[in-house]
Amino acid sequence: MARETTYLELSQDGGGAHKFYEVTVDGTAVSVRYGRIGAPGQLQSSSFPTAEKARAAAAKKIGEKVRKGYAPAVQGQRAARAVTRRQVTSAPSTARAVAPVLWRFRTGSAAFGIHVDEDRCWVGNQAGDVYTLSHGGEVLARYSLPDGVKCLVADEFWIYAGCDDGTVYDLSSKVPFGAYAIAADVDIYWLDIHEGVLNVSDANGGLTVIDHEEEHQWSRKSSGTGGWMVRADERAVYHGHSAGVTAYAADGTGQLWHSATPGGVLFGWQEEHSVYAGTVRNTVQRLSKASGATEATYRCDAAVYSCATSPDGRHVFAGDSSSSVYCFDADGNRLWKLGTGGGSALSMQYLDGRLYLVTTDGSLVCVDASEQAIAAAQQGSVPAPMDVKSAAALPVFTPAASASAVATVSMAAVASEPAGGVVVECVQQGGRMRVQVVSSGFESSWNVQFPRGIREVGARYVVDDLHAASRGFYRVRGEIRRLV
Repeated sequence: MARETTYLELSQDGGGAHKFYEVTVDGTAVSVRYGRIGAPGQLQSSSFPTAEKARAAAAKKIGEKVRKGYAPAVQGQRAARAVTRRQVTSAPSTARAVAPVLWRFRTGSAAFGIHVDEDRCWVGNQAGDVYTLSHGGEVLARYSLPDGVKCLVADEFWIYAGCDDGTVYDLSSKVPFGAYAIAADVDIYWLDIHEGVLNVSDANGGLTVIDHEEEHQWSRKSSGTGGWMVRADERAVYHGHSAGVTAYAADGTGQLWHSATPGGVLFGWQEEHSVYAGTVRNTVQRLSKASGATEATYRCDAAVYSCATSPDGRHVFAGDSSSSVYCFDADGNRLWKLGTGGGSALSMQYLDGRLYLVTTDGSLVCVDASEQAIAAAQQGSVPAPMDVKSAAALPVFTPAASASAVATVSMAAVASEPAGGVVVECVQQGGRMRVQVVSSGFESSWNVQFPRGIREVGARYVVDDLHAASRGFYRVRGEIRRLV
């Protein structure tokens, strides 16, 4: 029987939905591709016992979308909508001295994403490139994602990149995969992940919460717009926008508090008991997580694009729109102000006496923030920064889009269940494709967070390891290889 493809689109005026849904029937196989118009989208594949059952399943999927307002369309006639990209200005620093920069890596494109852990440094840019570097400045690897990286977030030992195409990619193993697909009508500004739950802040001041299976949990519309801050813990989600910071109960049952800030929020940070909001009115506000009360104010000389703290909150750092970086004590007293030597810091993170910045020229910068180095810098003595170069033979990892890509391109197939690996199987459950553990020693009723593009009923995969999350699901650690 000939291959049959049905292509539908839903496009609403005024910035509403702008997405497609494509169903292809090929014998007993049904594939579904969906996403934002103009983007490659996500791919799901299923197989059925007979061609008749495959056609019936496809017809059901198409009918559901038509009832939601989708209509037949010609692919390519509608253009992709422009994605909001942060427009910033950066003036020269007014500081009299320059920060002691140890090394600088130029990514080649505007960058916002940064994450630094005990093992390495991560930076993601608007071109979709994510680089990992050692703390000494050696470039270790590169991930090439389909669209611009909005931000990088970590959840325990997993690292995720939120991108302009509405997909959040898991970069924790050698081959990245789409772990979450955000609704096509959500214009992402920032995101955070806590215990597998994704929290998305958008251009309209909305907050959307999605579980590890990409199922919508709850959403809220704030009193402001432009939500550049979202942070989450086990108690609440802290959402910063043009009207201040609002805290919602983690389960979505209601608002806990709202605190107005001096100007709209441009960045957010959190510690165990406090959240920090950098604002357009030159301040960082420290707010109590319990009540939203202002605990301290850190005053800069220009709009605050980014902020961070030392682990105990003893020191608070901020980057402004005039290419300066600041350090304050916990009470709000300014200890120093120095020029970055290369643009304004759009994101930052502190670790072990070093301050890592992503600047407006797309560079990842490592600053020696020790007392001795800062004192020397204030006297005009700074080291010559090392200009980091990327190796020609640098390994580049791209997302797996289909089951065949996993089997033949990126991951070695194996003939039987290997020792030391964990076997999982794709199953149809309640009208949805789930992935559950086959190997003994695991809770069989728990689902596994797994790439949707390689799910296929009955297919089995082996992963290096699984980690149990507190919300009753497993997450993959290491490579995924298909069992044949």
